[in-house]
Amino acid sequence: MEDLTKILDKASEGYYAGVPTLSDEEFDRLADIARYAKVGSPSGRVPHAFPMYSLQKFFEKDKCPFSGGSVVVTPKLDGSAVSLLYVNGVLTQVLTRGDGKRGIDITEKFLKWDIINKNLDVSQKIFQVTGEVVAPKSVPNSRNYAAGALALKDIPEFLSRDLFFIAYGLEPFITSLWTSDMQLLKRHGFSTVLDEDWAQFPHDGTVWRLDDNRKFRDLGYTAHHPRGAFALKEQKEGVITTLLDVIWQVGKSGVVSPVAILEPCVIGEATVSRATLHNKAYIDALGLYIGCRVEVIRSGEIIPRIVGLAEK
Repeated sequence: MEDLTKILDKASEGYYAGVPTLSDEEFDRLADIARYAKVGSPSGRVPHAFPMYSLQKFFEKDKCPFSGGSVVVTPKLDGSAVSLLYVNGVLTQVLTRGDGKRGIDITEKFLKWDIINKNLDVSQKIFQVTGEVVAPKSVPNSRNYAAGALALKDIPEFLSRDLFFIAYGLEPFITSLWTSDMQLLKRHGFSTVLDEDWAQFPHDGTVWRLDDNRKFRDLGYTAHHPRGAFALKEQKEGVITTLLDVIWQVGKSGVVSPVAILEPCVIGEATVSRATLHNKAYIDALGLYIGCRVEVIRSGEIIPRIVGLAEK
């Protein structure tokens, strides 16, 4: 983060000399990041230069907010999202997604990863590339394999893993169209969601996004997601098993929630014997009772969840 401090010092000198090198907004973004890097935070997380929003999710196309026209549809890759911050064309910081506002600093790994372009000849002084770190389907538990790699402290072990970085976002927008922004990244050596053979990578649906960047920006954001894009998720077929019991547990936040005890079943490559039930209203809505047959899926191929009765 020393380089970032030098950039801010130089920008400050330029500002008072009447020859600013950064806009006020750019300076504030970098200063916020540098402040966290210097002071630290209880979570050990650092702010993203631009928030990494989630996507609103739908399971049925006819319930989606828009379709057709200037909408681009791409695979929703199932890996681990990260952000790459470039300052004056130089890769300065890489963060895991975290909560979308702050993530864990993994810059050192990416600076040594030869598939990542460390220097970009782009006019924009500060920009953030977002994308997914993924492993091929041929790797067992590929999603966990990718996520685990980002948490490794052993950098040679990280570099030895069969991983790819696939870009899907660029902020601020550089051209008028999202597809043109992706083509720009492609010209700078990035793989993007527009140009790869996705059959080899795990994905769990599609992403629908307005191609016009101005229209996308004008629609704005909620606290959770952009209004100009959504995810159409695959409704995966579940596994049928028996609900043996319901127990109540206290979470870290002190909230008491129900957990289903299931007859052990295999979903994917995992044996599942418990599943979240969220709250009593969820149990009532599904009409669950001890001894009933239920359909269970793994949300995001990780969290077991009962989606309904298998018989009535």
